[in-house]
Amino acid sequence: MRYHVGLILVISLFLAGAAFGQAIDPQNLLIRNVYLVGDEVDTLVNILIEDNKLAVVSQDDVEVEEGTSVIDGQEGYVLGKLGIGTIPSLLILNLNPLENFEVLLDTEDFAVFALNNGELRVNLLSQVEEDVLAEEAETTGRGWQAYTPPPMAVPLSYLDTTKWNRWESGWVSGIFLAGVVLDRIAWGSQDAASEAHHGDLNEYDGGEIRGFRLGAVGTINFKRPWVYTVFGATNAFDKGFEIEDQDNFTFFDYRVDIPLFKNANLSVGNQKEPISMERLMPMTNISMQERSAVADAMLPSRSFGIVMSGTLADQRMTWAAGAFNNWVSQSGGIEDNSTAASGRLTWLPWMSADESNLIHLGLGMRYTDVKKDVRFATEPEFNKAPIFVDTGFLDANDALQVSLEASWRRGPLWVGAETINTTLRSPTYGDLDFDGYQAFVIWTLTGEMRSYNKKSGIIGPTPVARTVQQGGKGAWELAARFSNIDLSDRSIDGGDMDILSLGVNWWLTPTFQVNANYRYITLNRGGFESNSDAIMTRVLLMLE
Repeated sequence: MRYHVGLILVISLFLAGAAFGQAIDPQNLLIRNVYLVGDEVDTLVNILIEDNKLAVVSQDDVEVEEGTSVIDGQEGYVLGKLGIGTIPSLLILNLNPLENFEVLLDTEDFAVFALNNGELRVNLLSQVEEDVLAEEAETTGRGWQAYTPPPMAVPLSYLDTTKWNRWESGWVSGIFLAGVVLDRIAWGSQDAASEAHHGDLNEYDGGEIRGFRLGAVGTINFKRPWVYTVFGATNAFDKGFEIEDQDNFTFFDYRVDIPLFKNANLSVGNQKEPISMERLMPMTNISMQERSAVADAMLPSRSFGIVMSGTLADQRMTWAAGAFNNWVSQSGGIEDNSTAASGRLTWLPWMSADESNLIHLGLGMRYTDVKKDVRFATEPEFNKAPIFVDTGFLDANDALQVSLEASWRRGPLWVGAETINTTLRSPTYGDLDFDGYQAFVIWTLTGEMRSYNKKSGIIGPTPVARTVQQGGKGAWELAARFSNIDLSDRSIDGGDMDILSLGVNWWLTPTFQVNANYRYITLNRGGFESNSDAIMTRVLLMLE
């Protein structure tokens, strides 16, 4: 009810008011440092209006085109219509209306900014000068500067220094984060061949704590800040082909990201290797509950090493290259463990003027001198399931992996595909080729558009324009994916598996999601074809 009253008063103010203050362009405008009014006012964001439509509501710094007006919201409080893609009507108050109701009864004294259907009615806010913007772009790093995204979605409140889990000092700042994933699976139909392969899959029915993660991200505040990441998790939370014991708690991420110059960064520590967008993205950002079978079976979760990354062609291209050796976490020295070299190149061959419509292409390569026997194996994109495809342990001299990726993102629609091929040179089995792919489509029913990070060539998480705490619907997504993995070649019968997945995701807030996935699985192995299906529900909670 309070939001309805506020909106009525906003409209009344619009009709009665006249625009005054500095001249700005309300149709192309960035409003920085304002709070979204909800049950708890703790969400400091930036609001971007492009071509008289609301384009972005983000906690991160927002890049703007030349000619866009930028004003400082001075940590005011926003009420109004904030639907992505709609003509905005909003009011900025200099006091919190949830703590002082009189603010809504006397908006003339407390309103510092007002838009009515895209028309400027009131403006008492200061415009940020171009020289200040240029200096900030050169010397600050408030946004996420690292090539690899944070292991979890950073909550909207991470810039709010009053939060108990946020700290700020002259030299170091950061935020403590934690998350838990709760799953429940129900296996459905299973034919006789499937039962012969795996036994009765209904024995895997039930719930589990899929995993939990905790850690911190922040900055070491040099003139050009360094970004540090320290995160631990149960292995099941972010497994790769090298993970065997999924119940162990491991410090997955411990690294520092150092800006070398304007278009290049250096990352040192335990981190994701630069290959495959799906592998680089946090698990909470992908189209389904789990990564595709081929990504989990063939690519490592993390490796210890060093990565150089940067951009080219006015940020239409990204590049990253690194060298890795897990001597820190494995027994023996560098010479006793495999050394890998990985690299990734991305390109935006086409992008609309407002960046709402783009095509992304990517190429990744990974070479490793195999020092220990290697095994490719995975479940059918359900964690609570037996292994479906498995090469067993193979001796090898070296391995070459190539990934190709393509995405088309247009507003709330995202269509993408990836392939991964592994060529293994084995002295016992000869040259072996294993491969797989995935193709997916995601449609955000509530209209939000995922961001595109030009510094790393990665699609961002689903934004939530209006949370349920703010009286909105949250963000709703429908997703479909088809994936394949083929681990059979020559005398190796690891299996050839197809999976059709359908999913629905509901982000109530940026830190609270519930979803459901259905999968139909077809496996060819041992001369037989088997079929099975299951549905799994998930609750994801992240510390805010």
